[in-house]
Amino acid sequence: MLTQKISNDHTVFDLFVIGGGINGCGRARDASGRGLKVALAEIEDLALGTSAASTKLFHGGLRYLKYFEINLVRHALEERETLLRATPHISWPMRFVLPFHADMRFDTETPASRILARLMPRMKGRRPAFLIRLGLFSMIIWAGAKFCLRHRRWICV
Repeated sequence: MLTQKISNDHTVFDLFVIGGGINGCGRARDASGRGLKVALAEIEDLALGTSAASTKLFHGGLRYLKYFEINLVRHALEERETLLRATPHISWPMRFVLPFHADMRFDTETPASRILARLMPRMKGRRPAFLIRLGLFSMIIWAGAKFCLRHRRWICV
């Protein structure tokens, strides 16, 4: 384990990150890449804790569109593009199957569901395919489509 004592050193850091999990290391790396002088403190070994056991997937935040969190989704897509560009040796786009059936039920308490309930009362908790297509298409446009995989079909109905 590589350690460096800074107890007697009077070095001034721009950023001091506590915790060497995926989030702490990611923040330290990002800040260092931006030219900041960074120190990271971890009590055990790097990536030992619970954040190291995550799925290692990053996405654009599709689920936040139903709450109209457009800025959050755009920011998540920007971060995803940054990670894909900065770490191509450990990150790459993956294909996913998004299951959909016309009778699937969705949360009825989201802002998008409430608007749909007023505009299309017969839908009652269902989400039309065009709306999901619109969300996916919007995410591709906002992401700049640089790292998006081509879709064979938007949605299989």
